[in-house]
Amino acid sequence: MTRAGAKSILGATLHARPAAVAGIFYTDDALQLAREIGDYLDASGAAEATARPPKLLVVPHAGYGYSGAVAGRAYALLAPWHQRIRRVVLLGPAHRMPVRGLAAPVAEAFDTPLGRVMLDRDALTALQALPQVAHDDRPHAHEHSLEVQLPFLQAVLESFTLAPLLIGDAGPGEVAQVLERLWGGEETLVVISSDLSHYLPYAQAQRCDRSTVERILAFDGTLTGGDACGALALNGALRSAARHGLRPRLLDLRNSGDTAGSRDQVVGYASIAFETSAP
Repeated sequence: MTRAGAKSILGATLHARPAAVAGIFYTDDALQLAREIGDYLDASGAAEATARPPKLLVVPHAGYGYSGAVAGRAYALLAPWHQRIRRVVLLGPAHRMPVRGLAAPVAEAFDTPLGRVMLDRDALTALQALPQVAHDDRPHAHEHSLEVQLPFLQAVLESFTLAPLLIGDAGPGEVAQVLERLWGGEETLVVISSDLSHYLPYAQAQRCDRSTVERILAFDGTLTGGDACGALALNGALRSAARHGLRPRLLDLRNSGDTAGSRDQVVGYASIAFETSAP
């Protein structure tokens, strides 16, 4: 290694973002990580036979002990399409640093204990003309909302490039405009990383999260941060999903009181697939 996150390849220096939350949100041991993800996927059962791959997934981003099983329900759907999906557009909220609009990384790759994920630099460069998109590695450096999705994607897809974007203060139209630039065909999967309510008592969280999910399934793009921490990404994604005629399907809805935590104050998690209608 020539420096942290950089590796010299045939005389060129490749700038990679190192894993920031390995050992915190998920194990930093590659073999154990692969086993745990395999267990989450196996527990989801065999994916239903569908005519087309899912186009958009909503998945949670807490520590794997809390939300890994819920995320696994969504990622298990990708198994039959592991060769067809070759690009992932990944959106999530910026928790660690304020962002105006959307932040695309300058890095060329993201690293996890399972290896290196190359970024789709052509796709990210195509966003440079949009005023709401900044190109800045700083918001990505310590952010978990995108990183925790990568080992799942590495486990289920054969080979893919990544277009990761952090959402800050962005309207649904601004997010939807970016998604339209990157929408592609069946080779492109859109993943929205979001938890639901935060730190409510168990029964109250169940009511709130069920209401939020019903609004998502109805393409209600007026979610707030109290509904879901990824509300701004979700609102834009719902606009694009409606425009393209996608059909939503709830896969799992739980909270940390169901998985690994106290029921005094819980965080809500859902996995939802948006699928293209068969021709």
